[in-house]
Amino acid sequence: MKNNKLALAALASTMLVAVSGPAFSAPQTLKWAHVYEASEPYHTCAVAASDLLSEATDGRYNIEVFPASSLGKEVDINEGLGLGTVDIIYTGQLFAGRSYGPIAIGGAPYMFRDYDHWDKYRKSDLFNEMAKAYEDASGNHITSMTYYGQRHATSNVEIKTPEDMKGLKIRVPNAPLYMMFPRAVGANPTPIAFAEVYLALQQGTVDAQENPLPTIQAKKFYEVQKYITLTGHISDALMTIVGGPTWGSLSAEDQTALEGVLDQTAECASEQIIQKEKELVQWFRDNGVTVNEVDRTPFREATMKLHNGADATWDQATYDRLQAIE
Repeated sequence: MKNNKLALAALASTMLVAVSGPAFSAPQTLKWAHVYEASEPYHTCAVAASDLLSEATDGRYNIEVFPASSLGKEVDINEGLGLGTVDIIYTGQLFAGRSYGPIAIGGAPYMFRDYDHWDKYRKSDLFNEMAKAYEDASGNHITSMTYYGQRHATSNVEIKTPEDMKGLKIRVPNAPLYMMFPRAVGANPTPIAFAEVYLALQQGTVDAQENPLPTIQAKKFYEVQKYITLTGHISDALMTIVGGPTWGSLSAEDQTALEGVLDQTAECASEQIIQKEKELVQWFRDNGVTVNEVDRTPFREATMKLHNGADATWDQATYDRLQAIE
């Protein structure tokens, strides 16, 4: 009798575990991939998003973040969204433009007057319409825009006017619109993967590169470049994109939760980048780099002539709507 009671107790315990098991199931981990350093705000804010998402979904989901091209270069992680090998990525607008051309307009040089113009654009009906069209074309869902900073040129020759850039071999990301500014000033744009830029500069494969000040610091480009020229030629941004297979697998409730967390993450990183931009000019000078402020007008005028030329992936109406945002 005693043995029978023990057997019944064990069976009851097993059934209780079986019934209650799903309530204690492990959370689903979403993979978030990007090409930036673990020290940068994009990464640290994304890491913090895991706890936020876990809380917002009652523990159903969390996030693991893979920095510094550890899951592939930017082209690779964009492809991974549709394949389901990554769930979330940061990517440049010009890479997203490969799926839907008009959305690349925000990454074109001298497209925005200033930060305020860019900020209003990312919250505009125009951007929302393009994000929907991108989703229709690619199957992937844009949730957020993060301020990446104003892109400036670094070089081992001093640049004060557009003429100083003639013939300069300058590294750019592997997307056509990044070539617009160098071509406008007579430079020679050379696409090189982000993870390979430092070595290319160090070995003299290219003479120059262009990126925001926080990126120049994080990737240590200042160690192999003598000059920073504050051209401010692109007010750049990163899109946070959720892969179609992942987005489609979420309930409406969890989609809302994830979108809210990713928006918070975008604001977290944007605020830190804005603050770093204010501090870094002096930091670079303190570290022996010559930082030149230049009259941007001739650089801007040379580039704006190309805005609606052969490299444009948008129509005139889209361009006019963006320029009309106030």
